[in-house]
Amino acid sequence: MKTKLEKQMLDAMSKDPGNWKGLFYFNRKDPRLMVPKLYTSMGWTFNFASPYAYITLAAIFGIPILVRLIIN
Repeated sequence: MKTKLEKQMLDAMSKDPGNWKGLFYFNRKDPRLMVPKLYTSMGWTFNFASPYAYITLAAIFGIPILVRLIIN
């Protein structure tokens, strides 16, 4: 479980506009795969500085394509 200080530090990182490139969040120091969106209180987005974000996106889009190819 994260301490209150760690949670505050992570929240401060995700609220820093310097870590956002438009709608995309990039922060190599942030260990989280998903972070809360900056301007809305609802929703999450990927930390695109993490290689796991790209692996997850490839699985989300790749698995249905592979299943479709195998079935046909």
